[in-house]
Amino acid sequence: MLHRGQESRDGTGDGDLAVPMAWLYAEYIADELLRTGDLMPPTSFEFRAGRDALALTIFLSDTGGELPGIRVVSQLETWLSLTAYDQPWEDWVRERMAQVTAEAARSRGPAPDLELASAAWRWLEETELLAPDLDAVPGGSVTGEDDGPQVWTPAWQLGLPLGHLAIHLF
Repeated sequence: MLHRGQESRDGTGDGDLAVPMAWLYAEYIADELLRTGDLMPPTSFEFRAGRDALALTIFLSDTGGELPGIRVVSQLETWLSLTAYDQPWEDWVRERMAQVTAEAARSRGPAPDLELASAAWRWLEETELLAPDLDAVPGGSVTGEDDGPQVWTPAWQLGLPLGHLAIHLF
């Protein structure tokens, strides 16, 4: 979607401003799914990790450029399969980001959606959150949030299961 009367971000000066509608829509869907699931407070880093991981999944799974026109219910199974525990989600994100980047480079137009998706992916990769170390408690159970060993975990490794569970709860 382009708005008239503004200089574009790519410096062409053609009077258009590219609005990242696909990314904003993906982020909105992810936010709604997580809020509906009521898994984490919306102000927590864990919620942000879940929202960003789910938004990346939604944005990158849109291979036909139809994201703003899709019906969420029709895509839930796809998103569930992409976020499942046994899937190589991190590798899939890297491959799709490379494909989307190459497509944007060929079109030579502004890519504000890609910029926001790249920023979200960078945050998910570079940020670590303190989480229970489930590998350190074989056969045991942790009774409280602060009980048991904890380990610093990349944000995407916490956000992905949250996103997956939010889809199930929807």
